[in-house]
Amino acid sequence: MNTGEIAAAIDVGGLAARQRRFFRTDATRDLAFRKRQLRTLKDLLVRNEADILSALKQDLGRPPTEAWTSEIGIVLTEIDTALKRLDRWARPKRVRTPFLLQPGSSRIVPEPFGSALVIGTWNYPLQLVLAPAVAALAAGNCAVLKPSELSPATSALTARMIGEAFDPDLLAVVEGGIEPTQALLKQDFDYVFFTGGTRVGRIVMAAAAEHLAPVTLELGGKNSCIVAADADMKTAARRIAWGKFFNAGQTCIAPDFILVEKSAEAAFHDALKAAIEEFYGADPAASSDYARIVNERHFDRLAGLLDRGRVVAGGGTDRAARYIAPTVIAEVTWDDPVMADEIFGPILPVIAYDDLDAELAALRDRPKPLALYVFTADGKRADTVLRAISSGGATVNDVFAQMLNPELPFGGVGASGMGAYHGKAGFDTFSHRRAVVRRATWLDAKLKYPPYKMPLAAMKRLMPWLM
Repeated sequence: MNTGEIAAAIDVGGLAARQRRFFRTDATRDLAFRKRQLRTLKDLLVRNEADILSALKQDLGRPPTEAWTSEIGIVLTEIDTALKRLDRWARPKRVRTPFLLQPGSSRIVPEPFGSALVIGTWNYPLQLVLAPAVAALAAGNCAVLKPSELSPATSALTARMIGEAFDPDLLAVVEGGIEPTQALLKQDFDYVFFTGGTRVGRIVMAAAAEHLAPVTLELGGKNSCIVAADADMKTAARRIAWGKFFNAGQTCIAPDFILVEKSAEAAFHDALKAAIEEFYGADPAASSDYARIVNERHFDRLAGLLDRGRVVAGGGTDRAARYIAPTVIAEVTWDDPVMADEIFGPILPVIAYDDLDAELAALRDRPKPLALYVFTADGKRADTVLRAISSGGATVNDVFAQMLNPELPFGGVGASGMGAYHGKAGFDTFSHRRAVVRRATWLDAKLKYPPYKMPLAAMKRLMPWLM
């Protein structure tokens, strides 16, 4: 069955309409109902753990530890956090009521939008559809999930699991490629959540605009990583190598390139080579802890980036196995193809710098990345970098930490996206903050009604006191 037939068979229009009707029953407004759905999802992940790990191995060659921690573990953390704190998140917040509206009270009431569309991507194919789904369910929404067709085993498993455990009027999965996605984007969803590339993000945002639906876009970019000469080189190299080569570099918040202070360049190269060998052995192709490229098309794109610069480590490829070694390249320039776009693979360009201020000025002219990393022992230098470069998130002296803390919002800025999720930020994303004022009727001052007897000059003086 091709993607067009899949879209027709599923009847996405009918599915979206049924979810809208179910939402109007108000069943999802009940917090106990929401918690039951979250517990069902948690049980689903625990019971199907072996199948999930097998599917991720099939799609991406993911080692079990990486697969569990970055896919199942993160979603379980999101569920546990929501279950623990949902009562507090959903509680109306009382705010000050100005004198003008007395006697009265004012509250901000979190309310679900309705039915949400969640479009995931292939590099973390389970996490990037289910973590937003957790937030949507916690906030009281229905949701349609669209996993990536580029990770077919995980997509099929996700569809099977959700289909067996959930009423599709509440939570459903639509599989397929471009045509089902286009069909979904034509529906009148109340919220659209997309994870993927900037080009498709623009298409999704334009489609959502047709229905005036709010969007969250989780995109990417060339994440800068700056290493100063005073950094602990061994620790910096280990942390950078782990983050860069995790999932074979197919991570939206991975360090995309390194700017290392010239006096520390040689030491940093040596430390990187040592870290790679420590993690994956002398032959990473034989390592059970190293993933593979998702498909041949992405392999060919990445292999084409290896023809410039000097290879410091790695460089080996095997198209049949979709293998590209953890690779470090030196002596590249900003004009080389590897520096043009987000790499999204296990290739790490390293550029030496003399003048940090000049590098920061150049980075400010580039699109804002999803992540920024700086390694230095000097807190003031770190602050200088953080002030100079805007990014979705940032970490000093480590990588990924800004995403791994469930207390922090995760999201992009500018070309790297808009909106955020994880923890309470996810609940807030899928909630409309409704302003509600309740007035008493036992006092009704005539001051605000016509005919207006107070001189305008006096009203101007009085207004600040009334508000």
